[in-house]
Amino acid sequence: MSKEKKIIPELRFPEFVKDGKWEECSIVSIGDVVTGGTPSKSNKEFWGGDFVWVTAQDFHGKYISDSVLKLTQKGKAKSKVIPQNSVLVTCIASIGLNGINKVECATNQQINSVICNSQNDFEFVYYAISKNSNRLKNLAGQTAVPIISKSIFETFTIYKPKSLPEQQKIAACLSSLDELIAAHRDKLQALQDHKKGLMQNLFPQKGQKVPNYRFPEFVKDGEWKEETIRDVYDFKGTNSFSRENLNYEKGKVKNIHYGDIHTKFNTLFDITREHVPYINGNVSIEKIKKESYCVEGDMIFADASEDMNDIGKSIEIVNLNNEKLVSGLHTLLARQRKRKIANGFGGYLFKSEWVRKQIQREAQGAKVLGISATRISNVKILYPRDFNEQQKIVACLSALDELIVAQTEKIEKLQQHKKGLMQGLFPKMDD
Repeated sequence: MSKEKKIIPELRFPEFVKDGKWEECSIVSIGDVVTGGTPSKSNKEFWGGDFVWVTAQDFHGKYISDSVLKLTQKGKAKSKVIPQNSVLVTCIASIGLNGINKVECATNQQINSVICNSQNDFEFVYYAISKNSNRLKNLAGQTAVPIISKSIFETFTIYKPKSLPEQQKIAACLSSLDELIAAHRDKLQALQDHKKGLMQNLFPQKGQKVPNYRFPEFVKDGEWKEETIRDVYDFKGTNSFSRENLNYEKGKVKNIHYGDIHTKFNTLFDITREHVPYINGNVSIEKIKKESYCVEGDMIFADASEDMNDIGKSIEIVNLNNEKLVSGLHTLLARQRKRKIANGFGGYLFKSEWVRKQIQREAQGAKVLGISATRISNVKILYPRDFNEQQKIVACLSALDELIVAQTEKIEKLQQHKKGLMQGLFPKMDD
């Protein structure tokens, strides 16, 4: 006879330590499972009301209280109504998204809803399913469109305490942490919105020669200077080394890959604060010209993207720490002919709305967009003639960026804490 599995979490609240092992149970034993449906889209009498009809695009966190599409009362009558505080789980295509409906609703057929019975806490069930989302995804198999049928979903198992109060204590602990994370996310969003507003007002918009906001000491300094990028910058040679030619362990020269400009590098590039790959030792760097090595004040643009919002995305090199750096695959390296732009100002200038729209208009291509040095050189830029004004703008925006980075890191740490807490509060299940 095989030894009975002992199901106990690593972390347990003191009052429940003597309550014994948890139990493994199927979803169907927790409550009723209801698969949603879609009323006829061709019948206008069913759509455009105020009754929430949830699809995968409406999952934006733990709680769901609204939807993009809504039903009329006639549409509601054609649907399966899900009571408030059920656990909604996507089981087709985007498998494993889950949330709790805070209002009565209906769902489409991609969602299975668990209407928990009185022996189970809906918040606990939400967290238990979240903890086992990878196991749930594995049930879908390798079909073109992943799917978990209602009958299979009902047999999906989780571990849970036999005691409802223990379920509620775990749910309350994790809910309070989620509320803290949500509050910090709201703060981050507020900082990002504030920066967006400042960027719109600290830089002139189309048709303007001065910004809406100006520091008092520069109000009487007149219009900003207008030139094209070619008036201010020369373009230097770059390389075409792919990811296979790069590594993060060792090397003599670091390399900027355009994908990193799109995804991770800060507007003001400080090499001591960025994770930058080296060129592999077996790759010849002898043909790299001296002028192609980056210097502080250089702008690097990504010259290719599948997304219009990212084409021509740029960084400014503000600190090299005496390290060697080159600009690589699908990048444009621009260097000032004569110093007109203060250190850091270019980074924000090329993120400003009017300049970004010009760059996007110069882009070419269909599925993959591209921009050349010749075309980007046509873009007009405006800048204060006084370096002190440029530096004041940089100081303002970079200080805000520091707050945004700190807030982002705080959220990441809280998320890591939650992940560790989830691992400790729930027994490990075999994948």
